[in-house]
Amino acid sequence: MAKLQIYQFPALKDNYGYLVHDSANGATAAIDTPEVAAILNALETTGWKLTHILNTHHHFDHAGGNAELKAKTGCTIVGPKGEKDLIPGIDRAVGEGDIVEVGSARARVIDVPGHTRGHVAYHFADDHVVFVGDTLFALGCGRLFEGTPAQMWTSLGKLMALPDDTTVYCAHEYTQSNARFALTVEPHNAALVARAKEIDDKRARGEWTVPTTIALEKATNPFLRAASADLRATIGLPNAADVDVFAETRARKDKF
Repeated sequence: MAKLQIYQFPALKDNYGYLVHDSANGATAAIDTPEVAAILNALETTGWKLTHILNTHHHFDHAGGNAELKAKTGCTIVGPKGEKDLIPGIDRAVGEGDIVEVGSARARVIDVPGHTRGHVAYHFADDHVVFVGDTLFALGCGRLFEGTPAQMWTSLGKLMALPDDTTVYCAHEYTQSNARFALTVEPHNAALVARAKEIDDKRARGEWTVPTTIALEKATNPFLRAASADLRATIGLPNAADVDVFAETRARKDKF
């Protein structure tokens, strides 16, 4: 089986777009469609032909380019069944446990509601990568626009259960601001302190901070660290349930 090739590129103000390509047969998927011009430029740069769009959720900066790209390429659009009426041009609606094939590459669909009601992630287990849209960010997680804290905590738990070496491709460059917040709720996490310095250095050089890994997020991302005694003490919930610690952390980030 050919190894999945991944091409990352900036789009809009702070989005990332991704092309995933199976060199064995030429199949290429765009993960979401934040900006048509950026995607077309990426296809020209790589020389790949778009065959699929894999949407994580319905927000315009993730599905807004669907119709134009489908008209230009005839690609097949895959998206979450919980939002099928909101995904432009959708051909196949998928949910938990479904398999999506991009050539010989296989992605398992994971339902991760919270940011939106039907949000999904795509886990290419053989390639140790997951595309998480706006559910999980480097040092952050998505706002709860349509879901509850309990839903998002369950969704994040599914992602935390993936192998530690899984590379996480999220949809935005929010890491530096996320790090500033993370330090306010878990100030004594040495790994977080070191990572925040590294992020500042990278951004000063104009470098990306995405992708990340499941292991790194579990060690430093406050939204995955409800069990941390440091975090619990800082937010004043030493004995609360994990979901309540998460909910308070998310509420604090909303006001940060």
